[in-house]
Amino acid sequence: MLASNQRQRVVDLCVDLSQRGFLAGTGGNVALRIDAELIAVTPSAIDYLSMTAADVCVVRLSDLEKVDGQRDPSVETGLHAQLLRQRPEVNCSIHTHQPIASACTLLGKPLHVTEAKARQRLGRRVPMIGYMPSGTGLLAGMVKRAIRSDSNAYLMRNHGVLCCGDSIESAIEAVETLESQALAWLRKGMSTHAHNHPEQADTLQRVRAVLGGIS
Repeated sequence: MLASNQRQRVVDLCVDLSQRGFLAGTGGNVALRIDAELIAVTPSAIDYLSMTAADVCVVRLSDLEKVDGQRDPSVETGLHAQLLRQRPEVNCSIHTHQPIASACTLLGKPLHVTEAKARQRLGRRVPMIGYMPSGTGLLAGMVKRAIRSDSNAYLMRNHGVLCCGDSIESAIEAVETLESQALAWLRKGMSTHAHNHPEQADTLQRVRAVLGGIS
């Protein structure tokens, strides 16, 4: 089996992300650089907890042609390819529908990173990419135009997030850091809204209670 080690690492990564609540069912996808020409990418429409290394697809980065794998590659392969082509130092990209950061995508605004440690992982700003249907070349094209050398996380409006790193470990750290920053951002926004709209105090208190249960 071609690139068996990298394909197994994709499986292990998906299981890890699923157990952390960042992937669920078949939602989200992962790409891992194999070499200058090939990437390993999750297959389309398969539960990550039942996925095997043989299911993971090996795809040519230049034209997205599948060269090995028992299943069709993720419909978001083009999205990952755009990132990996433009950022040769990036070796892993992760697209999730993680709950808090995904909620922030509904607001349609970039996320400004305030904590120094988080800035080291994500950059000073998490860009907001406009909405386009999942799996389309239009979305991949918008991702291409949004990619920055100093940003390792991107919000995709009404869709989810894209994080990356020079290793699997650093990409996971970007996912985790983005979720914690998004939670802090939402809490701060709610406090400002509560100050400006005291008549909505009861509703905001209930939302705070929900957010309070999320670490």
